[in-house]
Amino acid sequence: MAAGKSTLQPGPQPAPQAGEVMSVSEFELGATAAHVAAGRDPVRAIVEVLPRPVRFLGVGGLGLITDLAVFTLIIQHTPHPLLARLVSLAIATIITWRLNRALTFDRSGRDTADEAMRYAGVAAAAQAASYAVFAVLVVAGLSAIPQLAVIIGAATGALVSYTGQALFAFRPRQSPRRNA
Repeated sequence: MAAGKSTLQPGPQPAPQAGEVMSVSEFELGATAAHVAAGRDPVRAIVEVLPRPVRFLGVGGLGLITDLAVFTLIIQHTPHPLLARLVSLAIATIITWRLNRALTFDRSGRDTADEAMRYAGVAAAAQAASYAVFAVLVVAGLSAIPQLAVIIGAATGALVSYTGQALFAFRPRQSPRRNA
């Protein structure tokens, strides 16, 4: 057993002190911002064994589930699929942004606002591609099963998004070159 850790004893336990986290096996519960900043984010440590494209696809899969669920809920109350998709796409984008930021891409070294603007630009391009494919498919004949158009549009948007996020939004900042 590591120094400073005690075994769990039956009965009441003392309250944790500030800065302490509960450990279960080698995983910590209740990681704080200080733990994440120190590189001890337990969730990130678990998923980092996967290649970045796999993490991106996993996050995208959760985003797609969110998109489809919200779209399906809205379409039951509003018969216009193009409007419903705008709302579901916005909600799914927020979910995937937070998850990709936490699990998929490393810190770029840029100012947070600069990185957020870069992300927003790439996300807008990816969502425009996704929505355009979706709209064309719904108008061209998939209006009976618009969820299939959502999936095809999402796949198109994912290709645009991964490329843009990796090469632009989260690309590590280059240090300024000095002319000698």
